[in-house]
Amino acid sequence: MARRKAHAVSVISLKAAPGAQAESHSYKQRTPVLELLLGGTQVLVTTSARDHITADDVEFARSLAREAVSFVLTVERMFRGVHGTQANKAA
Repeated sequence: MARRKAHAVSVISLKAAPGAQAESHSYKQRTPVLELLLGGTQVLVTTSARDHITADDVEFARSLAREAVSFVLTVERMFRGVHGTQANKAA
């Protein structure tokens, strides 16, 4: 999936607070749904059609997974840096 070249018309920023969750739901009769629960906001990510998967859907899912891994690695690295700094100040 290539990066978009056009500028975004809208940007939605959602902040994960304590209790935020991400869940993947699989179904026998429809395509899967990725659910993000962020406070009072619920985001559902699904495929282009309810009853079949396209090659573009597979590529999007792979891209989403790659970016999620990158996100978690960055968050963990920053947490260790902040946590390590706080531990050093307490010592």
